[in-house]
Amino acid sequence: MTALFIVGGLVLLVVGGDVMVRGAVSIATRMGVSPLVIGLTLVGFGTSTPELVTSVQASLSGAPGIALGNIVGSNIANILLVLGVSAIIAPIVVTTAALKRDGAIMVAVAVMFAALTAAFDLTRPVGFVFVALLAGYIFFSFRQEQAVPTDHGAVFDKGEAAIEVDEALRPGRPASLALSLVMAIGGLALIVVGGSLLVNGAVAMARAYGVAESIIGLTVVAIGTSMPELVTAVVAAARRHSDVAFGSVVGSNIYNVLGIAGTTALIAPTSVPPEIVRFDNLVMVAVCILMMVFAWTGLRIGRREGGLLVAGYVAYLVALWPS
Repeated sequence: MTALFIVGGLVLLVVGGDVMVRGAVSIATRMGVSPLVIGLTLVGFGTSTPELVTSVQASLSGAPGIALGNIVGSNIANILLVLGVSAIIAPIVVTTAALKRDGAIMVAVAVMFAALTAAFDLTRPVGFVFVALLAGYIFFSFRQEQAVPTDHGAVFDKGEAAIEVDEALRPGRPASLALSLVMAIGGLALIVVGGSLLVNGAVAMARAYGVAESIIGLTVVAIGTSMPELVTAVVAAARRHSDVAFGSVVGSNIYNVLGIAGTTALIAPTSVPPEIVRFDNLVMVAVCILMMVFAWTGLRIGRREGGLLVAGYVAYLVALWPS
């Protein structure tokens, strides 16, 4: 039953996230909304909805290890697994100054998260700071894109990546407006149900096998909720738009920390497991810096580097999971 809850929850999260985002993007594109606005709103929040629902429900259920592990683990998986797989499919070269700027913001956000959670629990004041910073980032990105429309940043690329996924997976003619609306609402419902099943299954697994809830959150839950980002990045890389895959990962990591951690703290304040503070937060900061070394020095994230990233993720899982 525990395995059924976990597998069923993950399937509903992945399917629901994909259906919801595609429905919302289809509505927006039919209405002539720009990729920038789509990336800032529908995609930025949409692809992070599985993580948000899971973390909030875990926090409300008194499982802070799953709530925080999901956030930190998703960011680690996004870089080592999602970006690594994307680079194996198609080498990544980051050329725009805006994307490098957003990457630097991603590193700063990771450092801030690690520092704040080392000193404080995830309280409502901390959550307010995170959400306010996310609002500031969205406003700043919108103004920058308007000022230099040819130098696209992470939020624009998230919109472009989602549109590409919708085009790649949608056969024939575009869905009608009514069908797109049903997809968006139905996808959200699947995410809520899937998140509940996943949290219940993860808590039961931790208790049954005597494993810390944070480990389950950092691995099983984080990988499952990162699947929408993996699908988006793989499709973008397969279409030889690997820079879009890079931007999608950067944008997701910023939204995960500021949006998910912030909203979780506002709705259901929770404690921060000390094992995450001592180890996993530092891993998250380290892999963010590693990714930006490639971007800022102009190094190409090729197939070899992608393989090393994936190998690094395997090593992280081995180090994390108890023998």
